[in-house]
Amino acid sequence: MSTVTPHARFRTAVEGGDIEGALACLADDVVFHSPAVHRPYKGRESVGGLLRCVFDTFEDFRYTDELHAEDGSAILVFRARVQDRDVEGIDLLRFAADGQIADFTVMVRPASGLMALLQEMGPKVEAAGVKPADD
Repeated sequence: MSTVTPHARFRTAVEGGDIEGALACLADDVVFHSPAVHRPYKGRESVGGLLRCVFDTFEDFRYTDELHAEDGSAILVFRARVQDRDVEGIDLLRFAADGQIADFTVMVRPASGLMALLQEMGPKVEAAGVKPADD
């Protein structure tokens, strides 16, 4: 009998367009490191608001590869489109003991794709009232 891993649960939700399922994978005190700002976003509510904006921004999003570490963390490699730019990136997921995502880092390339992402995401994030942590 196989057990669904925490990263597989998250990947399945994201690939299925199930934002609620993806958010259910986040720890209450999750920390999200954005490719756009130097301060992290903290907490399920803040990170959830940010991920809702991401779901609304990326087009043709798909994971292409997975890498796993002995400590249970995972890297999910993705490709997507933002405006007329193709982007590639990684979701680095670190998990709490209960299997929830405790730390989530995103990296995006190329720079022109990141700039397109910032242009699209900025107004959405502002409208949602999502802000990075103050500390």
